[in-house]
Amino acid sequence: MKNKTARFITQAAIIAALYVVLSLLTYSFSYLEIQCRVAEALCMTIFYTPAGVFGVFVGCLITNIFGGSWIDIVFGSLATLIAAVLTKPIADCIRKKHGPVLSVKNSLLIPIPTVIVNTIIIPFVLYYGYGITSMGSATATAAVLGLMAFSICAGEVISCYVFGPILVKIMNRVDQSLHLSLED
Repeated sequence: MKNKTARFITQAAIIAALYVVLSLLTYSFSYLEIQCRVAEALCMTIFYTPAGVFGVFVGCLITNIFGGSWIDIVFGSLATLIAAVLTKPIADCIRKKHGPVLSVKNSLLIPIPTVIVNTIIIPFVLYYGYGITSMGSATATAAVLGLMAFSICAGEVISCYVFGPILVKIMNRVDQSLHLSLED
């Protein structure tokens, strides 16, 4: 039991640290109304370990602390937690049906909650938390929120559907080599 707990905490901490590092390395385009937070691709880790749920949440929370707004710290991080919790049953279903190796094709289902939840919540976080009340020439609240939703959605799609499959290929190789070394 202690080994499982230690393993869970270690995996969550590694995922959280990766999330923070990736977000800070890509800081110039990981924040505000036009963002592509590459670290969101780590939602794929939820397939490999339940610690991914906690890891992406804590990583996002720490990253948002660096970002500034208390609204982002609370609601931006909550958006990631909601998405991660919704991702877990999808990942479990794929694992049950297709086994422990995630194919790129099957990985396309995993980021759906991340894309949808962030597209809905983050525009409000940006509008109310950072006071971003215009985007381009748009100043009407509905137009600004709509443009931000489009922008956030595009960034999430890039993060999860471009960088996500790359992460899946890496995780499959790491997972396979760990199993091979454990069997020797």
